[in-house]
Amino acid sequence: MRADAFKRFFSKKGGFPKFKKKGRGDSFTLDGSIAVDQRKVKVPIIGWIKTYERLPQGVNPKSVTISRTAERWFVSFKIEVEPIVTEKNVDVVGVDLGINRLATLSTGEVFDGIKAYKKYEKKLARLQWLNRHKQRHSSNYKKAQLKIARLHRKIANIRKDTLHKITTYISKNHAVIGIEDLNVSGMLANHKLALAIADMGFYEFRRQLEYKCELYDSKLIVVDRFFPSSKRCSNCLTVKESLSLKERTYCCSSCGFESDRDLNASINLELAVRSTGESLWTGRMPSSPG
Repeated sequence: MRADAFKRFFSKKGGFPKFKKKGRGDSFTLDGSIAVDQRKVKVPIIGWIKTYERLPQGVNPKSVTISRTAERWFVSFKIEVEPIVTEKNVDVVGVDLGINRLATLSTGEVFDGIKAYKKYEKKLARLQWLNRHKQRHSSNYKKAQLKIARLHRKIANIRKDTLHKITTYISKNHAVIGIEDLNVSGMLANHKLALAIADMGFYEFRRQLEYKCELYDSKLIVVDRFFPSSKRCSNCLTVKESLSLKERTYCCSSCGFESDRDLNASINLELAVRSTGESLWTGRMPSSPG
């Protein structure tokens, strides 16, 4: 939306707004009074647009966003909802994100990433290779581009579905959740791990967890990125000087404690969250908690 783009520009969060190029991220947002029927929505100038699915009734959307992915158009509504209070099985949990396993909880539960891009990487490369010599904007070129866009959409949908299931489970069943403030953009600068990190969807995991914690009446604490969750022993709190990525088992030289690397990190995150106390349960943590 143009107003949001200018707000980001004046708050120095982004550059000066540019006109959208047709065919890339096609979407527009409607504010104000919007007419919604059972299977259609009224858009200014265009008029009534029919939908395949039944639209929500009895709600007053603040805004409606219409976007295109591949050849399909989608409509999303922004509405206010009351928090849903669910029974929490665990009071405090630490969540460590990784490449081998997407999320490791301090309770011992492990959630594997679906790795959708890796699964369809060869098929995607094949489609792009077949399209390399086609004349741009020709009929065959557009058909090939549509196949590529559909595959990209499929990969993104598989990744989002997995993340939604995991974040919903965590936010519904845990009262206080501690995660690390990962520097995802900096991690993507490592070209050896960039593909695996992007395939996991760390940023999307945190984004979903943030709004779902508000929805299901949970609290989310983001631990400072410089907190040594991986290097610190969760048993005696001794911090190692260095820890390579190849070391998948954490071995403490001080107390002899051995544990899975990711589990040890998640327990440290839980301990850090508990050390903050009630007063900090809704905010960020200091760089050296506890």
